[in-house]
Amino acid sequence: MRGHIRRRSGDSFELKFDRDRDGGQRRTVYRSFKGTRKQAQAELARLLAQAASGGHTDPSRTTVAEYLRDRLKHWIATGAISPKTAQGYAGLIENQIAPFIGSRPLQKLTTRDVEAWHAKLLTAGRKGRNGRPDGQSGVSARMIGHAHRLLSKALREGLRREMVLRNVAAAQRPPKVTASEMTILTPAQVADLPALLDGHELAAPALTAAFTGMRRGELLALRWGNVDLDTKAIRVRESLEQTSAGLRFKQPKSRAGNRDIALSDNVVGVLHAQRKRLLERRLLLGQGKLGDDDLVFPAWDGAPQRPESFSAAWSELADELKLDVSFHALRHTHASQLIDAGVDVVTISKRLGHSSPAITLGVYAHMFQKDDRKAADAINATLGE
Repeated sequence: MRGHIRRRSGDSFELKFDRDRDGGQRRTVYRSFKGTRKQAQAELARLLAQAASGGHTDPSRTTVAEYLRDRLKHWIATGAISPKTAQGYAGLIENQIAPFIGSRPLQKLTTRDVEAWHAKLLTAGRKGRNGRPDGQSGVSARMIGHAHRLLSKALREGLRREMVLRNVAAAQRPPKVTASEMTILTPAQVADLPALLDGHELAAPALTAAFTGMRRGELLALRWGNVDLDTKAIRVRESLEQTSAGLRFKQPKSRAGNRDIALSDNVVGVLHAQRKRLLERRLLLGQGKLGDDDLVFPAWDGAPQRPESFSAAWSELADELKLDVSFHALRHTHASQLIDAGVDVVTISKRLGHSSPAITLGVYAHMFQKDDRKAADAINATLGE
């Protein structure tokens, strides 16, 4: 088996070789390669050896599901995505993509296929008890958007690797996500919250979330070394993530996630009480004083709390107290408080750890719309930045 190399221009080469097809026929395969001629020769040798051993796969036969699973393995192996993201991608591939367009040949996927896939997900994309789409109820437009962006990301790489001629997902937009009213605490509930939670184990993290806007993972990863009660500030530097492989501490997703949050006096009081409570507990357990690396909101033995178990415990408490809000809604509640107080969107964005004020406006646009003047002020502040 022989191959040929032809220089296209500069460091671009065309690799050409034959491979056996079904029925004993032969097919000429073309590949593009960028690099030096020596590197192109090495790549051609690899392809020839792969074809000779039967390991060469004709790209035209690769299905959408096969390609996405292969890309996911590559992203994991190269560390391009976090374990939590990998877990989410795997779920999207197996639940929202593979059952609908997974068997479609990658190179034959069209914008019409993508459009039909969106429609199917909207009407019949939800899984039944057997783990397969139940054919009767659909998934949310937000979920479809997540799946669509994953497909587009993979196709964008396929375009760069010349496995597809174009990114059909880029040419077909996902369904629009309509802005819905968030379920948050009312001003009266916020005022009553300290008294309502008094004596509960979850009082300290819940009140800190409600008055700082910190995310669940950021709170559960917070260490005493990043809390300064004298200057009344918290330094957000880590987040706790739960995946199928276990718990891991990670850096914030963006540079904006690394931030310092000024504390109100009530939060300072909450954290003083929390520190005293933990010291008393450690004395009983014989663990000694608190160190800078010790967690502010740990499990009983000082270990990190599992985020999903923490949220489940909050849901039970919220039901008991008739609050009817998720733990994440406390972050939204804090944002609402700031908006109602007339704080500009740039300041809100920095406090919440958003990478851009545009993200803040996108999430909380409907809250700004309660007062058109605030919406205009928010836009002015964004443009001013």
